[in-house]
Amino acid sequence: MSELMHELADEFPEHVEKMEALKASDKAFAKLYNDYHEINRQVIEAETLERPTDHFHEEELKKQRATLKDEIYRILSA
Repeated sequence: MSELMHELADEFPEHVEKMEALKASDKAFAKLYNDYHEINRQVIEAETLERPTDHFHEEELKKQRATLKDEIYRILSA
């Protein structure tokens, strides 16, 4: 199940402290962070069939999650 989770702390363990600081000091980053977790929750619900959806919708959610993750990483790497 853990391979389904995609938590940002697991994805970027070297940036956990920076993420916490940015969430507290940067509203735009906090929104990205929260948006990522909301989309991630929806993907997990679809994958585990807790809230089934069609394949196309699930794939769109995964693309949104990847885009948010890329943007978060870009900020963390700057």
